[in-house]
Amino acid sequence: MFLTYCLLNVTVIGMFGKKISGPVIKTQYLKIHWDTEDPFVFASHHADDYPEGNAQQAPPIQKISGRNLGRDYKKIFGFRMYHGKVVPGFPMHAHWGYETVTVPEVGFIDHFDSLGNQGRFGFGDVQWVSAGSMYLHDEMYPLAYDDHPNPNDITQIMINLPLKDKGSAPEVRTIWSERIPIITGSDENGGSYTVKIIAGSFGGADALPPNTVSWASDKEHRVRILLIKMSPGSKITLPKVSRTINRNLYFVEGSTVSFGDEEYEVMTRFKLKGDEDVTFTNGDSEGAYWLLEGEPIGERMSSFGPVILGSDKDVREAMNFIRKEEFNNWPWDLVDKFHPKGTERFIGFSDGREERPPV
Repeated sequence: MFLTYCLLNVTVIGMFGKKISGPVIKTQYLKIHWDTEDPFVFASHHADDYPEGNAQQAPPIQKISGRNLGRDYKKIFGFRMYHGKVVPGFPMHAHWGYETVTVPEVGFIDHFDSLGNQGRFGFGDVQWVSAGSMYLHDEMYPLAYDDHPNPNDITQIMINLPLKDKGSAPEVRTIWSERIPIITGSDENGGSYTVKIIAGSFGGADALPPNTVSWASDKEHRVRILLIKMSPGSKITLPKVSRTINRNLYFVEGSTVSFGDEEYEVMTRFKLKGDEDVTFTNGDSEGAYWLLEGEPIGERMSSFGPVILGSDKDVREAMNFIRKEEFNNWPWDLVDKFHPKGTERFIGFSDGREERPPV
């Protein structure tokens, strides 16, 4: 959702702070958009305090008047409209050459795409989209409840595809939260943690398989996406993996975290050593951390806007194609389409099949 509006460079890492001793190699302050390392290309974290929704599942008019609707990234009244003009979110936009893993821990996302698929997912579900070739979708954030606020907490992670898979047919799947493995554990001092396994494995449990074309589908690539939530003062260890792996930890909620004697504040990214066990201790409030790690693809690529392909020429041709053909390839009547009020979680496919969460 966010990648369309951001210029990417998959060969350059964002500015880190000073080099640190121990398992932490470097640190970086986190904003709404996160820098990543190969095989990941980009990530974003959205947290907005949306109010009660009206009949259109939109904010009250007095809370959106005066905004730059269509491009609203200012957090006024605790929320942003992003590119939405009625319902917040991201109207029709393209993806080409990479995957998106979207995790709304809180809130709903309404989804329509150029394949004819549609759905509503949220509250811990995971949507995995592999867009080897041009793929269009909209992602809107409906304010589904009119009797209480509609906060959201949405993380979207982009994973690159190797050159051999550029041009592959798009794949889309929704993994319901009820099926996602969550490991619980405790440390020697009684602290507790949970680990939600979105990709890879942890504690003897494996994530559900990703899309077939995914870099994460081969276990030798050691791709892991974990959401770790920790009680105050709790401790957890990430076992060593390999010297070549790119391992990054994103501290997004809490107060402080300690690696040995070194203490850091929330909203920090840590580049970690992959060939050492890494133990860290959460501070004095509930903490949330995202772990993104994997063996790099290691191929030189070119990127601009919503496209990541093998060369500048390929990217220019793809961008021209998108500009000329995106509306011809959009099968829906609106570019910011969302579902009616009262819609439950589901995914409907273009062939008429429908899936819903387990009862």
